[in-house]
Amino acid sequence: MVPADRTTQDPRRHIVVHYGELGLKGRNRPVFLHALMRNLERALSSLGEGSVEQQSGRLLLTAPESVPWGELEERLQQVFGVANFSRCWTAPHDLEAVKQAVSRALHGRSFASFRITARRAFKELPWGSQEISRILGTHVLESHATKVDLKNPELVVHVEVIPRQTLIYVEKTAGAGGLPVGTGGTLLGLLSGGLDSPVAAYRMMKRGCQVHVVHFHSYPFLDRASQRKAQTLARLLTQHQYHTKLCMVPFGEVQQRIVSAVPAPYRVVLYRRYMLRIADALAQQLGAQALVTGESLGQVASQTLSNLSVIEAVSTLPVLRPLIGMDKAEIMEQAEAIGTYATSILPDQDCCTLFVPRRPATRTTLPDIEAAEQALDTPALLQLALEGTQWITCDFPETPAYASSEAALEA
Repeated sequence: MVPADRTTQDPRRHIVVHYGELGLKGRNRPVFLHALMRNLERALSSLGEGSVEQQSGRLLLTAPESVPWGELEERLQQVFGVANFSRCWTAPHDLEAVKQAVSRALHGRSFASFRITARRAFKELPWGSQEISRILGTHVLESHATKVDLKNPELVVHVEVIPRQTLIYVEKTAGAGGLPVGTGGTLLGLLSGGLDSPVAAYRMMKRGCQVHVVHFHSYPFLDRASQRKAQTLARLLTQHQYHTKLCMVPFGEVQQRIVSAVPAPYRVVLYRRYMLRIADALAQQLGAQALVTGESLGQVASQTLSNLSVIEAVSTLPVLRPLIGMDKAEIMEQAEAIGTYATSILPDQDCCTLFVPRRPATRTTLPDIEAAEQALDTPALLQLALEGTQWITCDFPETPAYASSEAALEA
């Protein structure tokens, strides 16, 4: 990595990144920081030559000045583990150079009041934080029509003195928070195409997990709309974790076999049990350690406590349900916040709408469901679904390989 330039005429754009929860990781902190730095490099990799460097409890990024700040901001806001970030100006440990950097940071700005907030992570200098604040505050008053307000300033000028240089910035942009993807293990999420499952996957990514996804479709019994939605949702989620495997599982034939062999009220529970069996097998191939669903308690017939228990019984892996206590309004709000809402509400023919009984059972028991499954050849149904599964790789930034896999699916 290229070390930060100490001159005041640096042609690169600098960004200081602060992390929150990572700072509490004790001896494991280097592992989390390494993952965060790797993810930041990946997020900015298509924007030109840059660098990511660790400096005294913060990270310093550089990017070409030609890259618009709005584009950098959008990329950085998607990186889990970032508490906040700011465009910053750098200066050597010289008060005149720091004054010049403050002037550049404030160039073109008008503000009725301000405050200098100085912090010293590097103590081997003759000036304390209060003296730095006083000297720089006087400098700002001499060059701007403004006043000092320590309690409710319109603008805060942050000055951070670290061992190699001084950083100056005036605005903080909130990051995504959470933990860096890649530190929490690998999961496989069931991606329906609706509102809930993308939010569930997102919430587990925020806890540091790599979440691959599986979509069950009923083509050719239904059209390809749900598959297209699943691909779009997988791409949106990949912006947060940079690499996603999307498994497209043909489920219509499995549903048809269930319909012909079991009582109608049990169909939905059996659909879900077979989905979990298939997902469990795919998770083993991916090295995933658990499954993730978008289930919310009581939302639909299959999501009562008794039915959830019966459904989960077929999985050899833990089933994580990050939305279990959320209501629909909360889920919709988060879907809008993460950018999946507009895609999720597009009309489609989801496999769950195929062969659905008028009155699905809401309180099944494991003995009853296992007895109903005796009429089905479970190994043959699993093999049928797994053999027809198509795999799509999503990367961020996107690669030509994704476009070719997408075209192959349509064919």
